[in-house]
Amino acid sequence: MKKYAVEFIGTFFFVLTVGLTVLDPGAGVGAPLAIGSVLMVMVYAGGHISGGHYNPAVTLAVWMRGRCPAPDVPFYMIAQWLAAVAAGILTLYLKGNPVITPMTPNVAHAFIVEFLFTFALAYVVLNTATSKNTAGNSYYGLAIGFTVVIGVYAAGAISGGAFNPAIALGITVMGISTAANIWIFLVADFLGGAAAALVFNALNPDDR
Repeated sequence: MKKYAVEFIGTFFFVLTVGLTVLDPGAGVGAPLAIGSVLMVMVYAGGHISGGHYNPAVTLAVWMRGRCPAPDVPFYMIAQWLAAVAAGILTLYLKGNPVITPMTPNVAHAFIVEFLFTFALAYVVLNTATSKNTAGNSYYGLAIGFTVVIGVYAAGAISGGAFNPAIALGITVMGISTAANIWIFLVADFLGGAAAALVFNALNPDDR
């Protein structure tokens, strides 16, 4: 149970930070740095308990890689999605229930960048936080968090920069993205996580 609580807490602060820094009055050009930084500190805070996924696509990748027991997978994802909804609702309350114009991304462009940067994120997680060759390192949280910083700066204007189905749900609750577009994130992000696991396993056949 404590693993699921940690996943809820980490995902909650992750999504809350996204909302508070993106919705006006937000953090402007500093928003990606804040978003990546909160992921970094939450990974360091909870990694030793739950693995610090805070992302259903990462949970899928870690499971496919063989480092997350199958019975934990649905409960990790439920905790992450519940946290996203709670954080989304709280963000709207704290921001005074603002009128928000949802983004209207180009579907193909958004799908491509969501897939690529979710792949990059899961690939970094697998290599820095689950590989026997990097076991015990002190940089995994920084590497994971700054992958998100890079992705949001690079692709935020194209897709919104979710790279995470829980973030996608959170920004949908907030009205930053529409319910009609959530499939882009769900499909692209889960495919990106799965692809990262397949690549990791292919490149590291002896690390099981």
